[in-house]
Amino acid sequence: MMLTKNVWRWLLTSIAIFSLLLLMDSCLQFRMSKTEIDSYFKDKEIKGVLKQYDLDKRRITYLIAGDSTKPLVVFVHGSPGSLSAFIDFLADTALLKRAQLVTLDRPGFGASNFGYAEPSLKKQVALLEPILRERKNNRPIILVGHSLGGPFIARMAIDYPELVDGLVMVAPSIAPELEPYEWFRAPMATPFIKWLLPRSIRASNDEIYKLKPQLQDMILLWKDIRIPVIVIQGTKDSLVDPGNASFAKKMITNAPVKLVMIEGMDHFIPWSAPEKIRESIIELLTDYNFK
Repeated sequence: MMLTKNVWRWLLTSIAIFSLLLLMDSCLQFRMSKTEIDSYFKDKEIKGVLKQYDLDKRRITYLIAGDSTKPLVVFVHGSPGSLSAFIDFLADTALLKRAQLVTLDRPGFGASNFGYAEPSLKKQVALLEPILRERKNNRPIILVGHSLGGPFIARMAIDYPELVDGLVMVAPSIAPELEPYEWFRAPMATPFIKWLLPRSIRASNDEIYKLKPQLQDMILLWKDIRIPVIVIQGTKDSLVDPGNASFAKKMITNAPVKLVMIEGMDHFIPWSAPEKIRESIIELLTDYNFK
């Protein structure tokens, strides 16, 4: 049977759209393959080792480097992102002299069930708590979180205070009243549209769409943080309002909080000003005698 011009047009359009979606998914993954990670560490003196475990029907992946007898520093990426966001820090010789370093894939990103987010911060930290629990061994643990990784590490410190000894929050999205109104989040969360999105964007939208009420639920919990905190924030951040830094200072009332405001800096501090993060980690390790 001969196909009509309209049918052919519909078929070609469908194929074009499907091909475009596949291309977008391939280009917008924000992650590195195991081969790429191995290649990155090929010429490094200290190698990063990929590890994973399964918990509650989820697979959690992380990368670890350095001496297990030293303090542990754990890096937590934003949204979207993956452990590759902080991979350069795992090759930082100044940090490796002082600490063992971990960068992880939060649920839904990297190799941790890519595309299938866990919107609940509380459940996220429970899924990743074993990384800290297994490696605590009476040594200090410092958490570094960028963007949505900021409320993640705060929640970890609140829920598991015995496992966390210091926080470095980098452009953290923590103040509910400063969360931007983004009308497109709701349509993107509908069943039909969400499954057309690249997997990283789908996972990112699923958690950002549910973030504000969780930040509101944390309002009364900030007082429970009793460890030193450093907040690094750019004054020209268009994605996370710089007022989030002042929010941290206001809400964390039972621990020392230092604000590091970077004039003219945007949201992408881990790549544009990594030295500020390095300096803050070393400051915590030094000033609070974390050995």
